[in-house]
Amino acid sequence: MNRRLWLLALPFLGTLIVPLYDRSEPALWGFPFFYWYLFLWLLLLPPLIGWVDRGRRR
Repeated sequence: MNRRLWLLALPFLGTLIVPLYDRSEPALWGFPFFYWYLFLWLLLLPPLIGWVDRGRRR
């Protein structure tokens, strides 16, 4: 089993626990925290999946 595999649980937990991001401040470029926090996970997830998969294939 790959040691990096547990990292795939981070985006799941980061979006599952709603009180972590259920607020509007701090805003970024006029967007409330709620929106840019979830969008950040969307941007971070593909490189994270690729990194975990690359380590799993070795």
